[in-house]
Amino acid sequence: MLKNMAWIAPLALLVAVPAQAQDPRIELQGWAGYTFSDGVSGDAREGSDGNVYNRIDPKNSGSYGLSIGFFVTEDVEVGFLWDRQDSTLVAKGTTTTEVSPMNVDNYHGFFAYNFGDAFDTVRPYVLGGLGVTRYSNVTIMGVGNDTRAIPSESRFSTTWGLGVKIYPSQNFGVFAGGRWTPTYIKTDAAGWWCDPWWGCWVVGNAQYSNQFSFEGGLTLRF
Repeated sequence: MLKNMAWIAPLALLVAVPAQAQDPRIELQGWAGYTFSDGVSGDAREGSDGNVYNRIDPKNSGSYGLSIGFFVTEDVEVGFLWDRQDSTLVAKGTTTTEVSPMNVDNYHGFFAYNFGDAFDTVRPYVLGGLGVTRYSNVTIMGVGNDTRAIPSESRFSTTWGLGVKIYPSQNFGVFAGGRWTPTYIKTDAAGWWCDPWWGCWVVGNAQYSNQFSFEGGLTLRF
């Protein structure tokens, strides 16, 4: 009996050590920050107030979000993120007018690469993602309190970011970073392109609404 226990004890120790040193597999993050946004231009239109407008933009404002990531390897992480900018739709032209409150929500699947070893205190990272950006419905107030609702719209977008994670402990940390999210809105005709063999066709000029976010928050991994 004692002889058997002499073999079991070292074996149990060998099994327990790798379990304690296992790399984290899941990471949860929450953050808050500030987002600088721009919109798109278009044909000049006269508003109900007599001014002429040719551009709309989301107003720069605060933002916040959440993400969940899964470590495929020690460095490679895939996951999903959501963030929201509590903004206001702004019309620009001969004057600047705040039209209506508007939320801008981003939904992206992402791929991230974390530099260094799994249990390093400081880990820089880069990420890229694909998904959609959703602009909430807005209500426009016209002359005589007449209102017109513009329904919400979702558009294809990508997101690109970098930053650094700092882990005071094995499972808890903080992070700070920045992200750029370009969202495709429309394509305007920019002229004609002609080829002696293939003929002529209209050349388009794509317009994107961009968000530049600076954020910081907490991270929990296990």
